[in-house]
Amino acid sequence: MNRQKTFLPIETFIINLGEVALIFIRTLRASFSRPWEGRYFLQQLEEVGVRSLPVVSLTAAFSGLVFALQMYVGFNRYIGPGTEAYSGPALGLGLCKEIIPILVGLMVAGRAGSAMAAEIGTMKITEQIDALMSLGADPIRFLVVPRTLAAFITLPCLTLYGDLIGMFFGYFFNVILMGVNKTIYINQTLMFMELWDVLSGVIKSAVFGIIIAIVGCWQGLKAEGGAEGVGRATTRTVVISSIVILIVNFFMSKAMPASLSGR
Repeated sequence: MNRQKTFLPIETFIINLGEVALIFIRTLRASFSRPWEGRYFLQQLEEVGVRSLPVVSLTAAFSGLVFALQMYVGFNRYIGPGTEAYSGPALGLGLCKEIIPILVGLMVAGRAGSAMAAEIGTMKITEQIDALMSLGADPIRFLVVPRTLAAFITLPCLTLYGDLIGMFFGYFFNVILMGVNKTIYINQTLMFMELWDVLSGVIKSAVFGIIIAIVGCWQGLKAEGGAEGVGRATTRTVVISSIVILIVNFFMSKAMPASLSGR
């Protein structure tokens, strides 16, 4: 009896991992086959992308401000007064490669990922998915594919938008509020930042988008037990997506080259 209890979490993990892998493979196959739900895909682009702009804007703005504040304090305290103007490259590197992609992923997981789980979970509870299957429609093609493609496309766009907002507010804090040398700040940032610093964050965010959509749809399709079950699926979506994003981010940062120029 004790042995069974010991292995139960491992068995559950393997089963869940297999379910996620199966949904991902079926989604990948359905993405390249017809008919394709174009109108529903456009709706998901609006839901995942456009409606996430306010929360991404606020998150990126205050992330840029607080990171610029800490960079200013760090350069002033440990390198010396007057060196704050050289903090631009470090600020841009931290924002574009790590902070903005992660925070955008977490915010979209909390806003759009939970909505995916709640919507599909409600359809599952009310037997709408069973009705789709009885009519010969594939729930994966109709429900999962548009959401996955929308998240895959919009997360990089939101990350690029967040990079611009974060960099602008970092510049605003350093140059406008704290009065560091504008010419040195801009020149140093342009000199030492590379296109790869931005692209690496964009690549990460595309992977995060797939994670958010697959986890949200998986939990929605597993929902059972009425409104309480939908609530559990929504909560699990946010928690699982956030944890997986943080884990995947570490391994992607480790695997990706720090620079393509060899510096």
